Amino acid sequence: MSGFIFSEKPIEIVEGDGAYVTDSNGTEYLDMGASYACVPLGHGHDAVQEAVRDQLDRLTYVQGSYPVEIRTKLYELLAETAPKTVDYTWLCNSGTEANEAALKFARSATGNSKIISTKRGFHGRTMGALATTWKDKYKKPYEPLIGDVEFVPYDDAEAMAEAIDDDTAAVIVEPVQGEGGINPARKEFLQRTRVETATSGAALIFDEVQTGMGRTGTLWASEWADVVPDMITSAKGLGNGLPIGATLCREWIAENYGSHASTFSGGPVISAAAHATVSTVVDEGIPAHAAEIGEYLREELRAELGDDVRDVRGEGLMIGIEVKRGANRILRDLAIDQQLLALPAGRTVVRLLPPLTITEEEADEAVDALGEVIG
Repeated sequence: MSGFIFSEKPIEIVEGDGAYVTDSNGTEYLDMGASYACVPLGHGHDAVQEAVRDQLDRLTYVQGSYPVEIRTKLYELLAETAPKTVDYTWLCNSGTEANEAALKFARSATGNSKIISTKRGFHGRTMGALATTWKDKYKKPYEPLIGDVEFVPYDDAEAMAEAIDDDTAAVIVEPVQGEGGINPARKEFLQRTRVETATSGAALIFDEVQTGMGRTGTLWASEWADVVPDMITSAKGLGNGLPIGATLCREWIAENYGSHASTFSGGPVISAAAHATVSTVVDEGIPAHAAEIGEYLREELRAELGDDVRDVRGEGLMIGIEVKRGANRILRDLAIDQQLLALPAGRTVVRLLPPLTITEEEADEAVDALGEVIG
């Protein structure tokens, strides 16, 4: 085999349906990771599949300077569903690219260079996004990265307020840290950060690559935080498995974004997938379901696991189980012995990011499996 990048698992996935995937041996697994939250509507969703097939039959690709109906419809839909005054969208191919664009836009629009990020934060693997990511293991092989980046403790409002000054171009923050261990921020922290950035003229970037598309119980996490940032970055679940990212911006950012560009920005097929995904998430009330089933799942996990774990936390269907022994070993046992797929968030947190369409019965199945392995 000549490929590289990923550490492959001994399970070859060949098909998926809803919350389940099947391997090449015919074994079915409950997918409680949704491949890092990339299929919020589950595998093989009819509306998304149909939209993609229809667009493939008409036009596969044309570069972004030519208007395309489905891309225009996606722009309009994202503007309608974004927080008020966040009206402009830059389309790209991934969450990393969405964050990279947001950082560039902030520097261009403010004329400043200083960027503030948070400890344990994760924002991507390109040179700019990587510079705002906390863990050295991601950064060391590629240094030196872009400079003028400062890190403050996550959810520490006073430290954040002290760091923000008139030279700050942007603050980038996850409303709930994903890779860092499923750490929800307090509303007070996010609201104080909004006040301080507005006062200094800095851009506030909410990295919603993982929290967006209903994952935390509202379409955007900024809604439950009651904060309107200057930019929201989205990806992962935006295309229900197809590669797309977006940087949603306020007008003052969009008017001064510089000269950023991307060949594959908003390709017709990808735009069709995203439009079908967002439409379905909104029309079928998926965020409310995620809030309800997420609360149920957390309560059942706490009851089942009790003192066998240190904590069960999260928002909506973004759930972290802090365990007392290695998370990777638990994940292996879950897959092999219980046919359940989940994810790590560091060495001691089992991360659950299931399709937002999971049923109570599927949640119970997950609780039973986790109880067998962790208990």
